[in-house]
Amino acid sequence: MVTHVQTVSFQGIAARPVDVQVHLASGLPAFTIVGLPDKAVAESRERVRAALSASGLSLPPKRITINLAPADLPKEGSHFDLPIALGLMAAIDAIPSDCLDDYTILGELALDGRLAPVVGVLPAAMAANGEARGLICPADCGAEAAWADADMDILAPDSLIALANHFKGSQVLSRPHASIRSQNELPLDLRDIKGQELAKRALEVTAAGGHNMLMVGPPGSGKSMLAQRLPTILPPLTPAELLDVSMIHSIAGLLPQGQLSDERPFRAPHHSASMAAMVGGGMRAKPGEAALAHNGILFLDELPEFSPQVLDSLRQPIESGEAVIARANHRVTYPSRFQLIAAMNPCRCGHAGEPGYSCKRGPRCAADYQARISGPLLDRFDLRIEVPAVSASDLMLPAAKEGSREVGARVMAARQCQRERFLSLGLPNINTNAQCPASLIERICVPGPEARTLLAHAAEAMKLSARGYHRILKVARTLADLAGRDQPESEEIAEALGYRVSTPSLVM
Repeated sequence: MVTHVQTVSFQGIAARPVDVQVHLASGLPAFTIVGLPDKAVAESRERVRAALSASGLSLPPKRITINLAPADLPKEGSHFDLPIALGLMAAIDAIPSDCLDDYTILGELALDGRLAPVVGVLPAAMAANGEARGLICPADCGAEAAWADADMDILAPDSLIALANHFKGSQVLSRPHASIRSQNELPLDLRDIKGQELAKRALEVTAAGGHNMLMVGPPGSGKSMLAQRLPTILPPLTPAELLDVSMIHSIAGLLPQGQLSDERPFRAPHHSASMAAMVGGGMRAKPGEAALAHNGILFLDELPEFSPQVLDSLRQPIESGEAVIARANHRVTYPSRFQLIAAMNPCRCGHAGEPGYSCKRGPRCAADYQARISGPLLDRFDLRIEVPAVSASDLMLPAAKEGSREVGARVMAARQCQRERFLSLGLPNINTNAQCPASLIERICVPGPEARTLLAHAAEAMKLSARGYHRILKVARTLADLAGRDQPESEEIAEALGYRVSTPSLVM
């Protein structure tokens, strides 16, 4: 007789069903797991044996074979412990064999029979709910699984004994409740920035249209402070965006106690990050910073210090909104639609272009430093602004009247305008002007005659690429949305061109 238990294997954020088949036969005692298990799965036999012994059960002296079907799909992770253990318990009649038929099961076992949290519970719960199945997972992951569906049958025991008692009727497990993670950190506000009015205006435009932005300025001018306050003026995640983000973070193990957060992700990797850390990869093709920043912000401080290969690996996710990790035997795709915000010094010494400063290496210092950024990547920044040094007199000024709440209200109104526009065009998956396809932007952004003449002359003088031309139209469309205009006029075109023009300290 063969006992069947359902679990999943992960490919990206997709949960593929796996049938755990347990067979007990006469012969020399053995415990074999087949079906392309990795090291963590192969070692589960020792954890399962110890957990069953700690729970008062012992394995029969028979030949035990565990098959993980489909056999040609690689199996990775420790979440196969619980389905294997429950399959063995059903095979030796420790629990009713039919009680597991309607559940997808995952969880790691400790040696004393307790259940340890595992990654990927939310994608597994979504997949199980799509098949009208329930879910059994560790207690620490129950709040995460509860987000899949309010009516879904979810069991979240803390030990193997508690689950066995539930099936026997001597104990009742209550359904876990979904929860939101509270933010206890000191809140940031745009009022903290003194001076830098032009930079704060550019930050508002960036937030309103979902654009990419590059800030250039000397050390201590406030570039990082501006980037860190961008999430405070962005609208919270919508329910659909929240699930998309949380599924990626679930695979990466970044949901403490299974609690979700409606704040947009803000990822700021160190400039020593490798290509696998940035776009994903490794032995298990885990999500990288580009995927973890999905529906949020990827902030690259000290941009030229990153490896040129790492920076150029971001070009494809910026355009397609996906990070594709290709391997010889499989291909994994992670969603990675993010806002790229970057900051850099004008040169290695950081003070090029400042009045009264003379670099010993001259202009070559700035040219060599900025040459580490490729032209195609630079072309993907919609806004390029200079952030000059702040004087002591600026720091002594009172706080600005407008803070994150006031600016965020204008950003929310502009984004609502964009969402309604794209919904009317039958494009519900596009939320911001930055996501608008090039074939569509010329239909929704039709400048007046004077504005078109200005744009034509500027495009010729600046030698804009096709991508640069369309990105100027997207920024102008965002400026018109912030101003409440139907179409951009000369003022919006001129401001959009101003954000595209090389800053005085940036050598293009």
